Amino acid sequence: MALQQTVEQTVAGLGYDLVEIERSAGGLLRVTIDLPWKGPNLDVAPGTPEPFVTVEDCEKVTRQLQFALEVDGADYKRLEVSSPGIDRPLRNEQDFERFAGEVIDITLKAPMGAAAGGQVAANRKKFRGTLERVAAADGSHGWQIVWSDEPAPKPGQKISKKRAPAPLQALGFALDELREARLAPIVDFKGRRPKPGTVVSD
Repeated sequence: MALQQTVEQTVAGLGYDLVEIERSAGGLLRVTIDLPWKGPNLDVAPGTPEPFVTVEDCEKVTRQLQFALEVDGADYKRLEVSSPGIDRPLRNEQDFERFAGEVIDITLKAPMGAAAGGQVAANRKKFRGTLERVAAADGSHGWQIVWSDEPAPKPGQKISKKRAPAPLQALGFALDELREARLAPIVDFKGRRPKPGTVVSD
């Protein structure tokens, strides 16, 4: 059985989502897991943080994966199981649904080119903005990010109330146009976000 399939089946069998598998130099196999998303939960009060992967979760998956990979004779030297951390990759439609409203970083496969229309540099591929779901005229839906190119104020800086804010810009995209999408690693010291990253190595 292929290593990817073994890892996917083992992680799913324990009730977790597989986010990413990476093979690094020196035989390191890095597996990133997350708790499954159950969709918008109307029973939970707004602002309640989502549950996150714990050290115990990572240890449980590590033990089971070590056994499964040994049975399959998989070639690796060291296994590391971790939670996604604050720059979690967004891989599929469900990830985008789950993190709508969050600030994300995207990298396009191809630069904007003529589609930029002079609004942004034609060779630009990387954008950071708030992820929003948008409805099309035919009833289908797509995605966009919205941002402002106004620089963030420096600590202690006074902002004139008379100054007009920089206009918001939006970029619509399809998932197959993206090379990469991740949650923006923004640290919130008020304790709401981000989720702590957890790593367990064997």
